[in-house]
Amino acid sequence: MSQYDRSLSCCVWALEGPEPAILERLHGFGLHCIDVRPSGLRSAAARDRRDTLGLDVCCIAASHELPAGAALDSTDADAVGAARAHIEAALTHAADLGAHCAYVVPEPPVDGDSLERYADLLPGLAEHGANLGVRLCIEHFPGTAMPTVAATLGFLRLIAHPNLYLLFDIGHAQISREEPRAALTAAGDRLGYVHLDDNDGVGDLHLALTDGLQTSESLGRLFATLDEVDYDGPVSLEMKNDLPDPADAIQRSFTIVRNLPGMSG
Repeated sequence: MSQYDRSLSCCVWALEGPEPAILERLHGFGLHCIDVRPSGLRSAAARDRRDTLGLDVCCIAASHELPAGAALDSTDADAVGAARAHIEAALTHAADLGAHCAYVVPEPPVDGDSLERYADLLPGLAEHGANLGVRLCIEHFPGTAMPTVAATLGFLRLIAHPNLYLLFDIGHAQISREEPRAALTAAGDRLGYVHLDDNDGVGDLHLALTDGLQTSESLGRLFATLDEVDYDGPVSLEMKNDLPDPADAIQRSFTIVRNLPGMSG
């Protein structure tokens, strides 16, 4: 990891309050990159503050904030159409913000045909992203139609769209008992983005790093593996806003990563 030069981002929705103030706070922690939801950075005040602070937008959570009734995995064509329109708009917003990555989170399976419906929906969204220069990732998520890294990679190989990738979330891998090195090696060039968070191996708690199962040593091995698989994109801290002190969780996690052996400032 001696050549580590990867951007460290942060999901802004961990913090609450006026958006310009949140951006100021994250910048004050030393962060220079952020992830946003589709509603993020829509106001002139927030965009001006982002520009003044020099914050880069790395990624947009395209399937967050779906409108009422919209669903990716639905047998109702109108519900799917509303979800498609929302994600297409989010991808367009991502490109406008200069972000090169976006992701969707699968939903709990409706029935045995869920993956077929995703196969019908996602290639078109991936193509829309490709036309905008935005890669589209799928986040593996326990309890959904793609609950593991292995299942998500299997889906990606089946679809074989050049602009569909895996978002690897280390906390979700802890819940599904998937070893990070094996998972990342299996992903190879389909690895599109990385989320960092911690938990107890049971709940999706999004704790500060090393507040759950992780150690500095295990995080060091994670970054070593990212280098081995030639991943040169951002990694993003994803803490939850219901933690006792989300700002402290972000700041401590940022410090832990920056203090790992071989990390650059």
